[in-house]
Order: sequence, then C-alpha cells, then structure tokens
Amino acid sequence: QSLPRQKLLTWLSVLECVEVFAEMGTARVWGEMGRWTIIVLIQLAKAILRLLLLLRYKAGIQTSPPIVPLNREQQQPLHPQDVEGNSSGKDQTYVGRRSSRVVRSLQSTPSLQSRHWGSPQQREESQSRRAEEMNQPPTPLGLQETIAESIYITRPLLHLLSLGVWGQRSWKPWLLSAVLDISSLSLLSDLKDLNRRERAELRRRTILLLYYLLRSPFYDRYSEGRILLLLRLLADYVPGVGFVTRPLMDYLPAWQKIYFYNWG
Repeated sequence: QSLPRQKLLTWLSVLECVEVFAEMGTARVWGEMGRWTIIVLIQLAKAILRLLLLLRYKAGIQTSPPIVPLNREQQQPLHPQDVEGNSSGKDQTYVGRRSSRVVRSLQSTPSLQSRHWGSPQQREESQSRRAEEMNQPPTPLGLQETIAESIYITRPLLHLLSLGVWGQRSWKPWLLSAVLDISSLSLLSDLKDLNRRERAELRRRTILLLYYLLRSPFYDRYSEGRILLLLRLLADYVPGVGFVTRPLMDYLPAWQKIYFYNWG
C-alpha cells in the first residue's frame, strides 16, 4: 500500500482504539457537554478518513478494524532446517505405514519457541494462503456500491445530528440509523466476487444489526425487561451460568449507555 494510505489506516485504527476511553475520560473531566463534543469530533474525524480512503485511494469496502491484527503464530518464520529442506519435504516428515499419518522427523524439529503442531507442508500452505488473502486488492466499487459505502460511513454523523435535533428519547434517530444501515447492506448485496475479508465485513455488519435491540429508545421500552429476565432465569436455574450472567446484568446499563448509540 502507498504510504499516505497506510498513514490514514493507522490514524483510523488509533481513533477506533481510543474513542471509548476518550469519551469516558472527557465525561469525567468536562461533564456531559464535553462528552458529546468529543464524540462528534471523533466521529467526524473517522468519517473524513474513511471517505478519503474510499474516494481518493479506492479502498473499497472498509473493514473494522482498519488494519487486520497480526497473527504472530502464523507469521513466525520457518525453522532454518525447514527452509533448507523445502526442496526435499520427504526428509522432514515420516508417513506411517499403517495409519498414513504424517509425522515430523526428529532431525527437522524446531526449537520449542517456534514449534507448531502441523506438518511443514501444512504450515507453508497456510502461510502462503494467508499471504494471498492479505495481498488481495480491494474489489472495485461502482457508483451504487460507492454510495452504499458512503452511507455507511456517514451514518454515525447523521445519527448524531438527528439526536441533536429530536433528542435521545425520540424514535426518529433510531429509525433513521436503522434505515441507513439496511439501505447500505441492501445496495452492497449485489456486489459479487468479494474477497474473504470483504465478505467477513458484510457478515459482521449484518450481525451488528442486532445492536438495535440494545439501543435506546427500543431498549428502554421493550428489550431491557426481557433481557434482564432472561439473564436472571439463566443465573437461577442453569448451574455455573450465574458467574457470567450476574456481572453482565450489573454492567449492561453502563455498556448500553456507552456502546450502543452511534457506532456499530
């Protein structure tokens, strides 16, 4: 990737990592007005960065997190003995005569720190497959798909604007945000030949529609009592589940207030 695009992705990742901490810290120091100010500033910065990536650098469907986390186990280099013996895979493994199981030979066993529980061929295949997935270019977006992605990017800003106009207890911001999310997914559903990361991102966005059950005012009027009743029943009648459900019941009001109003 080009250096400017990589910098934009880095800044976008930093914003996504610190946004909740910044919101809670600002609320503690400057109160509710400061909290909403930092929310608007962060969402505005994220929208600008994402629109630059979409319109100028043709980043396509943008994933969350913007930079895929590094899997250090899969990125570990092969043992030097493995590298030297790539051309002669038979020297590294032994195939059982009866079971046909592939076992690494003792001569090619790596050190404990870089040891893995698969054959050298399996590891090489997984590393090459992951490298191909990471290096796949984004799927080109047409006008319809670009509009759909732009809707998804600007949806938090429109939701915040509607909250300022109609208030947090109104159904209009909730309905507006839901319509924008569903419209974006519907317009992107016609896109074919997506790579693996983009298909996973669309599945993630579809699953996150369930968050609307936890957003006010739907949560305040319909979901809260039913969810708490279900968690209480699980804690009382299912052995061992109470260790999870009781803390969840205590933290759910705070999570609902912080996480479930404008970002998915």
